[in-house]
Amino acid sequence: MGTFLLDTLADTLNLSHLQEDLPAEFKGIFDKQKYIESLRYQRTGVYFELCHRTLSFGVTLGFILFGGFNRVDQFSRSFGMSEIVTGLLFVGTLSALKLVLELPFSIYHTFVIEERFGFNQTTPRTFVLDLLKGTLLSALFGGGVFAGIVFFFERFGSSAWLLSWCAFTLFQWILMYLAPAFIMPLFNKFSPLPEGPLQNAIQEYSRKQNFKLSGIYTMDSSKRSSKSNAFFTGFGKFRRLVLFDTLIEKQTIPELVAILAHEVGHFKRRHILKSLGVSILTTGFVFYTFHLFQNNSDLFFAFKMVALSSYASVVFAGFLCSPILKVLSLFTQKLSRKHEYEADEYSVQTYGQPEMLISALKKLSVDNLSHLTPHPLKVAMDYTHPPVLQRINALRRMKVLPP
Repeated sequence: MGTFLLDTLADTLNLSHLQEDLPAEFKGIFDKQKYIESLRYQRTGVYFELCHRTLSFGVTLGFILFGGFNRVDQFSRSFGMSEIVTGLLFVGTLSALKLVLELPFSIYHTFVIEERFGFNQTTPRTFVLDLLKGTLLSALFGGGVFAGIVFFFERFGSSAWLLSWCAFTLFQWILMYLAPAFIMPLFNKFSPLPEGPLQNAIQEYSRKQNFKLSGIYTMDSSKRSSKSNAFFTGFGKFRRLVLFDTLIEKQTIPELVAILAHEVGHFKRRHILKSLGVSILTTGFVFYTFHLFQNNSDLFFAFKMVALSSYASVVFAGFLCSPILKVLSLFTQKLSRKHEYEADEYSVQTYGQPEMLISALKKLSVDNLSHLTPHPLKVAMDYTHPPVLQRINALRRMKVLPP
């Protein structure tokens, strides 16, 4: 309830923070009609999210009060299978019910809202294939992880949370290597960046920074959305730079290299490892919470359950962790925003063209119809990146180091 009310308050305040007057920094970049469209896009998104969150909260609350979890548990137990298989049936049924609830919202967001504002490029075929592949991967990896957790908690008693934490951390590391090579290509086509001025500029900057790349790729993001972005993925020899094809179309070569320099800054300042460390610690807290509430009769009574089980303990402890993780996210989001400022600074110090990064950020904001003046509470709760105007102001204060 508290998380629901806080999220709703943040969205409502964020809605009231939309400024009808275009900020001076964006004059000449946002034309009047485009800016009005961005305000409409932000309002539509907030109204949609408020509706989505309210319905989801209401359905979840009703499901608990009317014994929905117990009915699913009875159904899962009716097959007379082992604890792990029963647990997989239990969580699989809950996941299927959640998918049924979420699917209409996903369809409406993609084919109505994103379509209305010119972002959607997804065809019904691509949408269905993404859904099927995503569901299959969730069942494969999510089901495997859940089965492992139940196994540990069934067999190893008080040390189960520690073993689960270690095993999950190992799984995270493996997945970071598998994702760029095997998982991401299931959804998008990655093509080596053709030889030419852009590739030469990127390679020249990388050499100067002694930053090795296994490859520079373009991703066919335009088959789903006209929004643009860029990112690094993988580690070691699997490390690669990925540029959305939509980004290449809209940015100049100096702007793209400034963006690359920002991403390199994340690696050089060890932001990836720091964020991973925070994630591992948070996961350890979650698994310890599972241990504390393992087969807790009061917890099961609150969810209207008749029988105790390790698999349901994991699901219900997840509910208890949610508000605590929301509070912790205030610190992790703040850390993420700090990392963005540091990566911006690295771009300025090593590439020496802050105006190019500023220009790139402005174009991204316009192309994505971003909220230019979000409310501080919304920023604190949900923004991994600082608001664009704050980033631009910080960039203008940074000094370019002599070569």
